[in-house]
Amino acid sequence: MDSYDVIIIGSGAGGGTLARHLAPSGKRILLLERGDWLPREPQNWSAAEVFVDNRYISPDTWYDADGRAFQPQVHYCVGGATKLYGAALYRFRKEDFGELQHHGGISPAWPISYEDMEPHYTKAEQLYEVHGVRGEDPTEPPASAPYPFPAVSHEPRIQKLSDDFAAAGLHPFHSPCGVLLDEGNMPYSACVRCSTCDGFPCLVHAKSDAEVLGVRPALEHDNVTLLTNATAVKLNTDAAGTAVTEVVVERDGAQETYSADIIVVSAGAANTAKLLLSSASEKHPNGLANGSDQVGRNYMFHNSQAVLAISKEPNPTVFQKTLGVNDYYFASDAWEFPMGNIQMVGKSVAEMYRGEKPLMTKLAPTFSLSEVATHAIDFWLSTEDLPLAENRVTVDGEGKVTLSYKSSNDTARDRLFEQLRSLLGHLGMHEHHLIPRWAYLENKIPVAGVAHQAGTCRFGSDPASSVLDTDCRAHELDNLYVVDTSFFPSISAVNPALTAMANAVRVGEHLLERLGANAG
Repeated sequence: MDSYDVIIIGSGAGGGTLARHLAPSGKRILLLERGDWLPREPQNWSAAEVFVDNRYISPDTWYDADGRAFQPQVHYCVGGATKLYGAALYRFRKEDFGELQHHGGISPAWPISYEDMEPHYTKAEQLYEVHGVRGEDPTEPPASAPYPFPAVSHEPRIQKLSDDFAAAGLHPFHSPCGVLLDEGNMPYSACVRCSTCDGFPCLVHAKSDAEVLGVRPALEHDNVTLLTNATAVKLNTDAAGTAVTEVVVERDGAQETYSADIIVVSAGAANTAKLLLSSASEKHPNGLANGSDQVGRNYMFHNSQAVLAISKEPNPTVFQKTLGVNDYYFASDAWEFPMGNIQMVGKSVAEMYRGEKPLMTKLAPTFSLSEVATHAIDFWLSTEDLPLAENRVTVDGEGKVTLSYKSSNDTARDRLFEQLRSLLGHLGMHEHHLIPRWAYLENKIPVAGVAHQAGTCRFGSDPASSVLDTDCRAHELDNLYVVDTSFFPSISAVNPALTAMANAVRVGEHLLERLGANAG
């Protein structure tokens, strides 16, 4: 059995960032990834392959509360879900760390403050080369440094949209983008501002994902080892049940075991819960670290809608994801409760609409699908999904994952949709054409869209109501940590990736101190 100082299970936003942060310490680090390197191939940039044929979706089967099988939209590869994310790297708002009253219930306070996380946000923005500009977004929290790179510029139709939002009394801003872009020197820029970014793998490695800016820099250090196609299936503990002694891995059809002083799980909210629940033992009969009965509970994944509006003028935009609006994020003149975030999503193309009857029935014969694509402006509306104990991941004795989920805060989601729809006439759009864009949900069971999954191992100061302490260490096991979005007590209404990255840096600082090391 091979032994290490640290084993990290999962190479996405949390695990990949942590590996990079710990790598210069010289400590022996093993990074386990259940998938492989995502292939670099022409199909990376094919809308039909990515969105219609689901080329990079991993072949898992989960079950909903009614026992119906579905294929979750998960990506098992080096870099995890960040390989296909839109790289919108938002900080949570300062208020998101406190208790917030929503129409649908309470968003609970975190056991740490925004001020505790702020320096780590700054470090994560630097690590992931975030482009943005301070001061445009009225909900933006205080920051100790400017963005490391200037905002990605709007193309003309999106600049016009921004101007129209402003004319309507709103405060549009440049979205924080994680791309390796140098607009001032495009011949030397890795990013070429193509249309195949949001939802696609980047063929030229110009997206700020956890493979490119986490795992690859970590592997430049000889003390870091990556094993791919290595699925952690169980964590064994010592006789007292107070520390993890072995990680059991399935690899190449056989089982292997590895040990380390520190074990860090970052497998995604559902699979992290699955691993802990599958590691039940005499000392932990309900699953590892589950004395509180909170492992797997409080599953969240955002109450989101991808919608397209039909512009009266053509929209030739290529790189569309540069604009955001947060005027409805908190209570406002429009409504006394928070509604959420409006941002752009990657530009849709006709191939994405193949077989999409809602578009045909809502627009035909006025528009053909190619005309829809030519005139489409695509929005992502995100409303906070509230944590409910009954929304949970469970695992049976054969390893079957059940994801029981009912939506929350639906009225706020619907109000945000109507708020945007009411603005269409002011934004140069056809007023009645704001249409759900099902390209992201080829599987029509809503729980399949798990890109923003969070909450199954919430952290807190009370072991009776949380799984992890404020350092993201399991209350019941001295050497077990979790650094993916499982630790979130609430999910806010903005993309969770930067918060996972910042927290991995925060926990990494704690681990370096515990190991008597430094970041080099």
